[in-house]
Amino acid sequence: MAPHDLRRAYKRPAISDQQRRRELSLKRQEQGRRDAQLQARRLASTLLSLPPEHEQPSEPEPEPELGSSSKESDSDFEFDLRNASKLRGTEARKWFARQLMLPEWMIDVPHRLPHDWYVFARPSGKRCFVVSSDGTTISRQRNGTVLHRFPSALPNGARTRDGSGSAQSYSILDCIFHEMDQTYYVIDMVCWRGYSLYDCTAEFRFFWLNSKLAETGACEPPSHYHKYRFSLVPVHTCDQSGLHAAYAGGVPYVKDGLLFYNKHAHYQPGNTPLALVWKDENCSQYVIDTDNKGQVPSHQQVVLELQDDGKVTTSDDPPVVFSCLDLDFIQKSGLHSGNLLRFAIGDGGLSVVDGKLEKADLQYLGKSNRARAFADSYSKVMFQNMVRGSPLKIDDLVASINTPDDEGNRPDVDMVG
Repeated sequence: MAPHDLRRAYKRPAISDQQRRRELSLKRQEQGRRDAQLQARRLASTLLSLPPEHEQPSEPEPEPELGSSSKESDSDFEFDLRNASKLRGTEARKWFARQLMLPEWMIDVPHRLPHDWYVFARPSGKRCFVVSSDGTTISRQRNGTVLHRFPSALPNGARTRDGSGSAQSYSILDCIFHEMDQTYYVIDMVCWRGYSLYDCTAEFRFFWLNSKLAETGACEPPSHYHKYRFSLVPVHTCDQSGLHAAYAGGVPYVKDGLLFYNKHAHYQPGNTPLALVWKDENCSQYVIDTDNKGQVPSHQQVVLELQDDGKVTTSDDPPVVFSCLDLDFIQKSGLHSGNLLRFAIGDGGLSVVDGKLEKADLQYLGKSNRARAFADSYSKVMFQNMVRGSPLKIDDLVASINTPDDEGNRPDVDMVG
């Protein structure tokens, strides 16, 4: 993709209401602000205080798929935080996965892409929270297991000789640990020195992250009081040059697709259409899902959750219904509500009308891996389906940036990532 290629946008048929949900998410975050300070403090406390059994090594598990947590009440949220340390197994995985802001898969190009969005190359590795407090630093993966416990140059992240810093101060970073260079690449900041950034826009969070992290020495090479290096990822405004830099530019890590963040989005735990992931073969080794043997199956496979009435649904909120199983089949197969079931999409494929799923040709394969905590999201199913037939290409993103609507709505001052 040359940085100055000009192409006309191709109008793809609607396969979802992703754009409408993006607009609703922006409105909803303004209408319902939580006590962000309390949220950050309790998350930090839980990340630090879980019992040792959560520190056992875990097998790699698929990226979690879950619905948005925006409808969760404040009382439910506080109950979750206070009781998270008691959770085990699947419930613990679900709780921790809900604390991360997880991107939907890009199945349509957002409006005003060069004005309202950032883009950066996602590092390949293990997604985790890193919390520093009271002289120690702990990283926990999305299933709650401890990845590392170590001294760091983050605020209050090590018991240094001067012992400076308040014991009540804590910081929480959203990171990806890159195995090859043993580096934590910081993709977002949740809390800094006790100041919560949940209700801050991505534009402010990225500015704060860039200005504050370098001041600590956390980006310096490892030392006695700083075991692992932290590094920022290059974040670009998603105009033509920014998209080209993220897609084709060099970075010190292995890429695993592109991440797009809406500049106005708050840090929203759970799946959100205000953060998007997109991949192709040029920027990721993992575009099409593989089976447990690492092979690409001849038919696309999906994981859905069985409901009380026999319907099988995605993890979205509200869930998308793909089919309904016969009750006799459910009983004979020993299935129960809440089971995660794996299906192959048959030759009949998926039928989408006016952006909504009308029919799916599903073939039951069996129960999903027990390590799995959530069903697939609708956006993941549709992205995987598109990749096999008519993928959303980098040229489509470039063409969207060059459309007259975007050019005509260009603000007077461009925001720089």
